[in-house]
Amino acid sequence: MIIEKRDSKRPNILFFDIETTPNLAWIWGKWQQDAIAFEKKSHLLSFSAKFQGKKIITKGLIDYKDYKKDKEDDKALVKDLWNLLDQADIVVAHNGRAFDTKKVNARFSFHRMGPPSPYQIIDTKEMSKRHFNFTSNSLNDIADYLGIGRKKETGGFELWQKCMMGDRAAWSKMKQYNAYDVVLLEKVYERLMPWAKPHPNLSILM
Repeated sequence: MIIEKRDSKRPNILFFDIETTPNLAWIWGKWQQDAIAFEKKSHLLSFSAKFQGKKIITKGLIDYKDYKKDKEDDKALVKDLWNLLDQADIVVAHNGRAFDTKKVNARFSFHRMGPPSPYQIIDTKEMSKRHFNFTSNSLNDIADYLGIGRKKETGGFELWQKCMMGDRAAWSKMKQYNAYDVVLLEKVYERLMPWAKPHPNLSILM
């Protein structure tokens, strides 16, 4: 279980990002096809998270003792992320309202976990679309535009494939990629936050 020491004088703000496996489905063709049937459904591959003022925590399926038995069992990984979200007052994620939080909620439900303690969501993609006219609202492009940096290169989908096959070098690269997304996320949040209206009232969360 991951438990972070809490500063009671300020709310716990958690920045997080997840990586998932794709769905594996049967299709008749290549372009804009409807799935005939699902072979395997998406699950969590890794997550990276950071409480404001704390160190980054990055976990992948490969970090857990049962990985050799079942490379697709994400229960322990999901539980660790649940524990972090349960400690948060505010959760910050890019496209977090539409994707990250809903995806992890689906995995919580799959593993018969209840919801974590209530938290407020700040979605930096929503913030970007509401208050700015950036060329693109992707985290990578916003960070690049603001001179903060760019996401780490992955080499494409092959990295996900290698991780799913258990390649340790690929896993190391994936975890670095996932962690740096959270670095960029926090920096983007800090730059955009002055324009965030409404922003959760931090004083009432203390």
